[in-house]
Amino acid sequence: MLNIAFIAHDRKKEDIVNFAVAYEHVFQGKNLYSTGTTGQRIMESTNLNIHRFLSGPLGGDQQIGALIAQNEMDLVIFLRDPLMAQPHEPDITALLRLCDVHGIPVATNMASAEILVRALDRGDFAWRELVELLKPELK
Repeated sequence: MLNIAFIAHDRKKEDIVNFAVAYEHVFQGKNLYSTGTTGQRIMESTNLNIHRFLSGPLGGDQQIGALIAQNEMDLVIFLRDPLMAQPHEPDITALLRLCDVHGIPVATNMASAEILVRALDRGDFAWRELVELLKPELK
């Protein structure tokens, strides 16, 4: 089963909630994760069950990053606010770097999120299931 993370900066939270509402049918049956407030807002507006981590500035980005580093995340939707400085910018940069290092698709704006979720709906993420099957056991 695919693991998907939702993250959104404050001024993008309404956008990610609306996105989750629009594509709720695609996200049903997936393992969903999120930073604290973002996950709460999505759950209040949908029937999706989301495992919530801490808020981003308190370490939620790093908790999701840990799953990426362990190859336990398949897709990240991170709606960033490019016009607002973030006090935890190093954590954000580290999370995006981990996605690049481990080949995890990440959407940082609504346009790229739309493309990835449509690919997910078509079944284009089946390659991630193969990655899971071939993943070496951690000792």
